[in-house]
Amino acid sequence: MGALVSLISALASGEAVAAVQRARTTVILYGLAAILALCGVGFLIGAAYIWLAARYGPLATSLGFGIGFLVIAGLIVVIHKLTASVRGKRRARRRQADMTAVGITAALALLPALAKSRGGLAAIAAPALAVVAYAIYRENTKPPPPRQGPDDLH
Repeated sequence: MGALVSLISALASGEAVAAVQRARTTVILYGLAAILALCGVGFLIGAAYIWLAARYGPLATSLGFGIGFLVIAGLIVVIHKLTASVRGKRRARRRQADMTAVGITAALALLPALAKSRGGLAAIAAPALAVVAYAIYRENTKPPPPRQGPDDLH
């Protein structure tokens, strides 16, 4: 039996080492591709600058490129700000679901041990009743009225 366990662990560790090596190779190759792509974009921007500078002059082209890059940067910041609250709410829901799953798993793991002990039924029933009472309370409380902003006033 021990030989089988050592064989399985050796296979698993060898597989893990191979997976790490593949991941490292992939990261290096994607990093190199990203660097080359950025160089290509830089040369394309340079070519566009040269072409536009010959057509409109260097000052107007520089101003246009500067304003264009600032507008793009501003759009990125605004979009990030608008989506940050959605991402935060999604993370909070996921974290709550994970904590609920961990709590249920822990409770189910402890259930047989608590059921066998002398005060086990009371130890199980009290928290379960508290959870049910809290759920009933949450269901029967009214949510607060929505806030009215300055645009909602007539």
